[in-house]
Amino acid sequence: MELIKGTILLLFCLSLFSLFSLKAPKGMKAMGALADAAVASFLVEAFQSYVGGDMLHIKLLKETGLASGGMGGAAAATLVPLALGVSPVYAVLIGAACAGLGILPGFLAGYLLSFIVPKIEEKVPAGLDLIVCVAFVAPLARLIGNFATPVVDATLLNIGGIITSAANSSPIIMGFILGGVITVVATAPLSSMALTAMLGLKGLPMAIGALSVMGSSFMNYVFFDRMKFGDRSTTIAVAIEPLTQADLISANPIPVYVTNFIGGGLAGIIVSQFGLINNATGTATPIAGLMVMYGFNNPKTVTIAAVLCALAGALSGFLGSIIFKNYKIRTVEEVRGTSQKEEAVA
Repeated sequence: MELIKGTILLLFCLSLFSLFSLKAPKGMKAMGALADAAVASFLVEAFQSYVGGDMLHIKLLKETGLASGGMGGAAAATLVPLALGVSPVYAVLIGAACAGLGILPGFLAGYLLSFIVPKIEEKVPAGLDLIVCVAFVAPLARLIGNFATPVVDATLLNIGGIITSAANSSPIIMGFILGGVITVVATAPLSSMALTAMLGLKGLPMAIGALSVMGSSFMNYVFFDRMKFGDRSTTIAVAIEPLTQADLISANPIPVYVTNFIGGGLAGIIVSQFGLINNATGTATPIAGLMVMYGFNNPKTVTIAAVLCALAGALSGFLGSIIFKNYKIRTVEEVRGTSQKEEAVA
């Protein structure tokens, strides 16, 4: 029942995020800013604190990581308004008011106030608008964040706890499901870093997320190269960061998502069998996610598991290219209306 519940809640949560990205006003930009906030806070914490601090025993790096990790809410509350067109001073004002809050409460505060602040600037005379924002917007940002915190704790973090429990009790099945879903999310308009950060995943589920996304780099390189989606630059770009090719992936969802789910699922099974853990939430990213794994596990074990995940990814990319050999794909030229070489010349 824990496995079924965890899977259903994960898919439900993912559908809500997708719906927000596609239907909410400026939802795609907001989710992109949320992913950037995860990079600016959790990724710095993971790399500097767990790698530089715990592995290399450098005190400054440990302090840097811990400081950055506590700024997830502030980073989201700042970057989301910036992405949605709010002036820098008001974006930082909102972010500073959300210091110490979680990344999702900060995201909600930043998103909602991104529509209120421009109205204040429009209606209130210049100069007076700053006083109004200082007097009302800053405490309102904190109020929204404080209100959202218990809701997030009772829903998303609870879902993360259920997923963790299910992964520990049924590691093979949950490893396949979780690895597949997170890898697909990494190629979708959503961000795997943002998803795992919002769910607060740690332990085995976060390890599955980190190494399955790492393995997807090899998978997508092989798959895109053999399917001839574009030139070599397209193939390299999708291997490094799939979101750079979001339009191309969205134009070919079935072959890309199916292949990524299979490859991510295989990587998830591999990680679950090695019993690896990752207590740095939000690190579902290829390079940094792999590096962080060395801070929580035996280096030799991590290396073996990573190599196997890379091989599983490459094999999945190869098999995907065979399965979808006769599938009518849309290439870079068809999606963007011109070749990348022509774009470069222009």
